[in-house]
Amino acid sequence: MKRSRWRFAPGLSLSVLVLGLAAHAVTDSNLEKVLAKMDETAAKFRTAQARFTWTTFNSVVNEVSGTQTGKIYFQRNGNETEMAAVIDPPDAQQVVFSHGKIQVYKSRMATMDVYDAGTHREEFETFLVIGFGSSGKDMLTSFDVSYSGEEKVDGTDAVKLELVPKSDKVKQYFTKVILWINRQNGISVQQEFLQPNGDYRLAKYSDIQLGQKIPAKAFQIKPSGSTKVVTH
Repeated sequence: MKRSRWRFAPGLSLSVLVLGLAAHAVTDSNLEKVLAKMDETAAKFRTAQARFTWTTFNSVVNEVSGTQTGKIYFQRNGNETEMAAVIDPPDAQQVVFSHGKIQVYKSRMATMDVYDAGTHREEFETFLVIGFGSSGKDMLTSFDVSYSGEEKVDGTDAVKLELVPKSDKVKQYFTKVILWINRQNGISVQQEFLQPNGDYRLAKYSDIQLGQKIPAKAFQIKPSGSTKVVTH
């Protein structure tokens, strides 16, 4: 009996190996398909706008530490994607990422913080514009990307991708980014940003509109005369 058992062991090992390789090939094929769809969308991307809900989770107390809602806009300007967000009250803010800088205007506090994105472009782009008009090729340049299956997000068929930053600078802010990409249009419907301390932010997008004209005022901040401007 022992001899018979050993005789079949090589065949069993071979079958397990073949099945494993086949599963890996299917995963690679699925990843290639969604990245190709993102490339296709990026090539013709002009604008996008959506409603958002940003939820922050605190890992220490294992509960939500904050939620923000509002409207977000993206537009292609040359080779760059610009972003503007209008956050609803009571935490009313306007955020604009454009022309190499980030402006955060808090009307209630009469303050505006201006950040030079030049020295921290990788971190800002990861957090602000990933998944909206970014190509699969560009994503592979900055991240190790893996396919993690398919899920429904608020009724939308989405492909789940896990991204690990290649840059040590970005890893200081985010150890992993998870994207849920709409299979039909290559746009992100949900994102999760995991921080080194275990906290994470979940971003959900709804009423997504592509190619529609964006009001000019979305990218224009008009602070009051008493606003304190701080440049970082």
